[in-house]
Amino acid sequence: MNPNINSESKIYIYDTTLRDGAQREGLSLSLEDKLQIAQKLDQMGIPFIEGGWPGANPKDGQFFGQLKANPLTQAQVVAFCSTRRPHTTAAKDPLLKAILDAGTTWVTIFGKSWDLHVTKGLHTTLEENLAMIRDTIEYLISQGRQVIYDGEHWFDGYKDNPDYAMQTLETALEAGAAWLVFCDTNGGTLPHEITQIIQEVIGKLQTKYGKIPPLGIHTHNDADTAVANAIAAVQAGVRMVQGTINGYGERCGNANLCSVMPNLQLKLGYSCLADAQMQQLSATSRFISEVVNLAPNDHAAFVGQSAFAHKGGIHVSAVEKNPLTYEHIAPEAIGNQRRIVISDQSGLSNVLAKARTFGINLDKSHPACRQILEKLKDLESQGYQFEAAEASFDLLMREFLGSRPELFSIKGFQVHCNMTQDWTHALATIKVVVKDQDILESAEGNGPVSALDAALRKALTNFYPEIAQFYLTDYKVRILDGGAGTSAKTRVLVESSNGQQRWTTLGVSGNILDASYEAVVEGIEYGLLLGSRS
Repeated sequence: MNPNINSESKIYIYDTTLRDGAQREGLSLSLEDKLQIAQKLDQMGIPFIEGGWPGANPKDGQFFGQLKANPLTQAQVVAFCSTRRPHTTAAKDPLLKAILDAGTTWVTIFGKSWDLHVTKGLHTTLEENLAMIRDTIEYLISQGRQVIYDGEHWFDGYKDNPDYAMQTLETALEAGAAWLVFCDTNGGTLPHEITQIIQEVIGKLQTKYGKIPPLGIHTHNDADTAVANAIAAVQAGVRMVQGTINGYGERCGNANLCSVMPNLQLKLGYSCLADAQMQQLSATSRFISEVVNLAPNDHAAFVGQSAFAHKGGIHVSAVEKNPLTYEHIAPEAIGNQRRIVISDQSGLSNVLAKARTFGINLDKSHPACRQILEKLKDLESQGYQFEAAEASFDLLMREFLGSRPELFSIKGFQVHCNMTQDWTHALATIKVVVKDQDILESAEGNGPVSALDAALRKALTNFYPEIAQFYLTDYKVRILDGGAGTSAKTRVLVESSNGQQRWTTLGVSGNILDASYEAVVEGIEYGLLLGSRS
């Protein structure tokens, strides 16, 4: 993967989710998590996947061992490490032995670019830092490795002492590094500075060596400009972009590849991935958010669930006629989809468009349209919020259209709670009618909603065995009128899944159990409806 610098449009994407992304506060990856993410990125066509720092912890060593036994199909997995320690040799540094043991063709080494870090952080001389860079790269190359050199704190170092920062870069180049990467490690550089500094450096390298070596960019998001900085660097001449899926990373995160790649490819004409691979972007973003156990950002650019959502009636009417009116790209290009949001701001256009997304074709003359719209506005005035619970809105539409099947009906339920100092125990009893049969069941849970859900499943599973595959993925409670104290009305949102699809239902009541019951029951009903369609 040595780049052809004359190939102006090719951009090499370098993913560091498994190492830099894993430094995000609250994010922890198991070995199995890392392997799943690496395989997903490989399927997507990412050329470089940084796997971690072998020797820094047992898990990273095991990760590289697993990939040696079961290699990725096309991506180069990259080991990451610092330059050797001061006043030793690379051949004797145990850190580098662990790097070699990882068995990767490519190794990324970071070195100090900022004289402040050399003297105050490493407590060594500027000359020794240059020797550390040179010795480390030359040693790894002698052992058959190809080296990507990350200039840590590059922009801060260059602004503080440009001559010394250039010496570190030239040392790495002369030692044989295949790539030189500018790192905005503190994340405080702005796009115009990125452009100016990279152009200056390219000019100096061109003058000294008669050519431009392969260059890369690694930006952090502390000034909320990581994506803009990465794009500015590409426009200034770099051809490798390092970043993470969903922008995960230490402090405020890294450059979000889910924004960088479509901006470069779909807006600016660069080539990051094949078109079919780019269409996997939204699914990959959501898959990785699930693996790392962080809720997807619904409002994320490009890949968020709300990125192509339309709520205002005028917007919906316009986008139905021509998507360009309110969409900057076709959502299908990055594997996302248009969503028509239903709320109290909706008009008939919203209802008709939303119905089509559920496979229901209506026109304005259908009497149910006005009825649905009036009911929608009435329910939302009571606290319902259908834009966050599309499954409940689908059921509401089908009710007015006479196509909502009566799969079961609830005749009543009771919940009893026993509380001690150490635990809460709940017992729910529920009476259900299924196919003209009265079913009475009870179940226990660690709380009233858990017990109610368990009792309902127990009552229905013999009739609908697919319910065993349903599970709750999220449960949200919102107090709608806090000034009413304990008499306040409550809105409950329940997200459910069958392993392939997700859907959200809601309930509203002055009784939190009643609101929860409504959301849970509709969640099971909608899951059964989905199953009947497939």
